[in-house]
Amino acid sequence: MTILPPEPNMDELRLELARLRAARAWSYDELAARSGLSRRTLIEIEQGRTLGTLATWHAIAHALGEPVGDLLESICHGHQPPGPPQQ
Repeated sequence: MTILPPEPNMDELRLELARLRAARAWSYDELAARSGLSRRTLIEIEQGRTLGTLATWHAIAHALGEPVGDLLESICHGHQPPGPPQQ
C-alpha cells in the first residue's frame, strides 16, 4: 500500500512570506530590490496567483536572512509528523 504525503500548505507559505515582510516593514519594492525578483512576482506569490519556483523561494529566503528550510517549513503546517502509520 502506498501512503501519499499530505498536500503542501501553500497558503501558509505565502502567509509566512507576508508576515516576514511585514515584520521588517518592507514594501514589495524593498523585497524586490533585496531578492533580485520582480515586484510583480512577489505580489503574485503573496496573493496566491503563482507558487514560485524553488529558485524564487531561495532568493526570497536569502533576502529575508532566513534559512530556506525554515521558510519552507510552513508548507507542513497542520500536518501530522512523519512516522509509522497510526493504527
